[in-house]
Parts: sequence; C-alpha cells; structure tokens
Amino acid sequence: MRLKFTGLALAAFFSVSAQAQTEIQWWHSMTSVNGEWVNDLAKNFNASQSKYKIVPTFKGVYDESMTAAIAAFRAGNAPHILQVFEVGTATMMASHKAIVPVGQMMKDAGQKFDPASYIPAVAGYYTAANGQMLSFPFNSSTTVFYYNKDAFKAAGINPDTPPTTWIEVAQAAAKLKASGHNCPLTIAWQSWTQLESFSAWHNVEFATKNNGFAGLDARMKVNTPLHVRHIENLANMAKQGLFVYKGRTNVPEPTFVSGECAMITTSSGFYGNVKKNAKFAFGLSTLPYYPDVPGAPQNTIIGGASLWVMAGKKPDEYKGVAEFFSYISSPEVQSASHKRTGYLPVTTAAFALTEKSGFYKENPGTDVAPNQMIRKTTDKSRGIRLGNYVQIRTIEDEELEQVWGGKKTAQEALDAIVKRGNEMLERFEKANRKG
Repeated sequence: MRLKFTGLALAAFFSVSAQAQTEIQWWHSMTSVNGEWVNDLAKNFNASQSKYKIVPTFKGVYDESMTAAIAAFRAGNAPHILQVFEVGTATMMASHKAIVPVGQMMKDAGQKFDPASYIPAVAGYYTAANGQMLSFPFNSSTTVFYYNKDAFKAAGINPDTPPTTWIEVAQAAAKLKASGHNCPLTIAWQSWTQLESFSAWHNVEFATKNNGFAGLDARMKVNTPLHVRHIENLANMAKQGLFVYKGRTNVPEPTFVSGECAMITTSSGFYGNVKKNAKFAFGLSTLPYYPDVPGAPQNTIIGGASLWVMAGKKPDEYKGVAEFFSYISSPEVQSASHKRTGYLPVTTAAFALTEKSGFYKENPGTDVAPNQMIRKTTDKSRGIRLGNYVQIRTIEDEELEQVWGGKKTAQEALDAIVKRGNEMLERFEKANRKG
C-alpha cells in the first residue's frame, strides 16, 4: 500500500508540474512553407525555456482569422496572440477594448522594447498618433517582382537584366509569348501590388489625409490619370495575352512556381516557397514603375501582418507573450527568418546581421525587399491606414476583374472603386467618430 501511495503521489506531482506550464494561444494564417516556419518558431521558443508554451493554430486566411478572433473575444475565449494582415490595422486600432497595445504590454511585463530599433516604415505603420506602438511587427513584407530566368533565356531575354519599368515588362511579355509562353505575366494580391504599392512607388496619393494616417475622414483617390493609365495598360496586355489574370489574393502564386507563368508581382514572403519548390532558375527585382513620373521610384509599402495582443488575459500570460516577442525579435532569429521566408528583417540589427553574413551576395535579389523599404518615406508613401479596408479590397478585386474581363474600362472601374470605397470609409468614420 505504501508503494502504491508513493506512486500516486509522484503521478500527482508530475501532473501538477506539467499543468504549471502556461500555454499561450497564437492564431495565425500561415500555410505551406510559411506555416512550417511559424511552427518551428513556436517549437524553438518552447525548447528554449520551460515556463511557457506557445501553441500556434491555423485559423484560416487573414480575413477569416480576424473575424474569428473578434467573435472569440466577444465570447470570452480569444487567443492571446492574433496575426492580422496590414489592411486590418485600422479596424484593430478601433477595437480598443479587444486589444492591449504591444508597447504597454512589453513595458508591464518588464521586457525591453524599443520601437526605434525597427525599420521606420515598419514601426510607423503600427504606431498610433501618440507614438505608442500598437501591434508587434512579425511577417512584414513588401511587393517585389519575380521572374523565371530559364524562360527569359529561352525567349532571348538577358536573364541577368530583369525589366524595371512597365514598358520593359510589356516588351519582355511579348517576347515570352512569341517563344510559346501562354502566361508571360500574372499578378497576385492585385489591389496591394497594382494600386496600393503602385501609388507609394510613384509617390502619389492613394487616399486623402495622408492615406488615412491623418484622420478618419480620408477618401479614396485611385482614379487619377496615372492610375487609369496603368490599369488601361494592363487591360491592353490582357487582351493581347501578355498578362493573364489568375485570381485574387495569393491564388496566382502556384502558377509561377510551376513554371506556367514567367513573371509575377507579389509578396517578398513568397521567396521561401519559390526557393523550395521551383524547378527553374529565378530572379527577384524591384516593382516596375513609369520612369516619366516625377519622384518615382519612391518606396514600396508594408504588407504581410503583425501580431496583436488580445485583452482579458492574466498578467503571467502576458509575461509569456512578451518573452516570446523578445525571442522572435532578436537579431539572430529575425535574420534566420528573413533568410528562410523572404519576409523583411524588421529590425535594423537583423538587416545588418544578414548583410554581414554574406547572404545577399550569395543570393542576388534577396536584398530588394529591405532596400525598397528602408528608403525615406513621404506622407504619400508611408502606407495605407483605412477603416473597413478588408471590404474595400474586395471591392477593388471585383472592379478590376471587370476590367480584365473586358466589361468595364479602367476609368469606369476606378471611379467605381472610389465611389464604393468612400461609402465604406464614411460608414467607418460614422461608427468610430468620437463624441
């Protein structure tokens, strides 16, 4: 009996010890190779200490996970950490009761946190007007241009000289088609790459009020002559079979990896997938631009997502979140993540460490994304911070699809985006106006 009692006592002791580890729930939207990266980050942090356990859970694509988390918060069972894509920033900022500002959370938890250590274009995007950083930069990306070097070579195009202007892209597409390529160019995240980043890259307004940073009464401005010119050019390329529309968000990306499409504008965070799965030589270059536009190229804007801390948790749980954030923002972890995924090294120290390691020289083109982002920003190129922007992006997709299908002119579609988008902005302003 004594031996039996001792065994039970030991079992109870170990059970209590196991339960003493504080679990931190992390909801994310990463799939494929980037999903593996997220799981490895959690696994490595968990192995580095024994008090906390990060539990990553895929909760659907970005808009799905954000909707699920808000619903979970209202039900009292929100995760501790939520990954939210950049266009959800204004909506999350307006959800004051649902979130805890990351700067305040890190301070309360006793963790060192210096917003000045982050790349300015990254930190600025997630910082409130009062200077407080609201969310934690995580998988920050920007738009870049990928091209199939083997396809270029077969089409008689110098594979070491990628097109840098939209005129050169059209010329390359024509040669690729003549060589037998059925999809010379495709575009992923079309609203981000062809409207948002396009505007910043050319230093023109996307919306009034500094693209929403200066007030809730911002309104859309994507029907300017330059925007119309660009969408018209893409529409003409579509008619000629030089540009092939393959779907919304990142749906077109597999067509590049498979070799079906020879050129694509999409996220720098696509790099890990291409590096692992493409069976051809590929290159990276800057987002194309129109050289006759004064001030172009300027800088591209942030994409990807940040990590928001949800409200209503215990102090010890927030300490675990803070410790995890300190871990993933260390120069060594940041640099390794950047090399693996193509996402930006969000701190200047991580960028310097990566450069010092020789990675950029060994992998030409991998410095395109950080170099596009570390440039000095302007009021027109800092980024986009608009309410209801998840819905506005859907509107942009719908209207651009009308252009690619030949059912609307560029002017008609962009005018509709402005009109319908402004209706969404007016609703957001009304719902969140103080007083």
